[in-house]
Amino acid sequence: MTAPPPDPATSLDRLGQVAGSVAQVVAPLSVLTALLFYFGYASSRARYLYFGVDVDTIGLSTQDYVMRSPEPLLTPLLVLALLAVVVAVVHERVHRRVQAALADAKSADPKVAAAGRDRLERGSRGARAVVATGDALVVVGVLLLLAFPLWGGWAYYTLVTPLLMAAGAGLALYGRRIARSLESAQQRSALVTVVLSVLLVISVFWATATFAEWSGRGAAREAARHLDRLPAVILDTTERLHLTSPGVRETTLEANEGQTFRYRYRDLRLLIQGEDRVFLVPETWDASDSTLLVIMDDSVRLQFRFLNDPP
Repeated sequence: MTAPPPDPATSLDRLGQVAGSVAQVVAPLSVLTALLFYFGYASSRARYLYFGVDVDTIGLSTQDYVMRSPEPLLTPLLVLALLAVVVAVVHERVHRRVQAALADAKSADPKVAAAGRDRLERGSRGARAVVATGDALVVVGVLLLLAFPLWGGWAYYTLVTPLLMAAGAGLALYGRRIARSLESAQQRSALVTVVLSVLLVISVFWATATFAEWSGRGAAREAARHLDRLPAVILDTTERLHLTSPGVRETTLEANEGQTFRYRYRDLRLLIQGEDRVFLVPETWDASDSTLLVIMDDSVRLQFRFLNDPP
């Protein structure tokens, strides 16, 4: 007996299921990659801007930025994880009390029912207070946004503003949820929930991006304080560079037949290497010095110096 031919409709259904499953995996991965790229870019941009280098001139790839994103994201992710644990613990306790109060309010015993209704009333007042506090924090955050021309120069503006709005949106959402569980007549406003949820996500994103920039700037300052930790470089060139940094030593190489390199520079450190260029800084770099850009072609020669630490 020969097997019956496959049903085209069944094959198409299976293909559709596979495509749907792949889309469910690919879409979150694409969003995650985009987020990692952005935070890695924001941190790298702040880091190398400290040395006067525009990160776009380095030529880093998307993978480079993604690989640089864990450092600035570590602290925000830990904070969010701890907040999630705290919220989960608080919500569990509140949920148990709400369920107990609702059960007591339906008791056949008048005293127990009255006590349950009293607890529900106190819980409703507490939920409304949480909502009012959240709304107030959101209003303060919006006022700070409107006051950007006056307060935009404040060092903590870009962190305080989104944190206020994120805290306010979170409290308002949770307070409304508890109020609906306590009050049967409480109507759910889908529009308000969506707006607050979008505001919460945007505020968390803004705060995380700000921390990524601060992390990059902090890493740059740490590197500037300890340039001796960067790879040491000896640079040979065909022409004199006329460097102004006092810590860089220049020596003239002996002129030999076939020798194209005439000058050698020591006491340089490798800051970052791109696709076809490297950025060097003096070993005793400070804010008055300049970062050296070296294009990797036949006119320069790089030597990486071993550390003076015998194996």
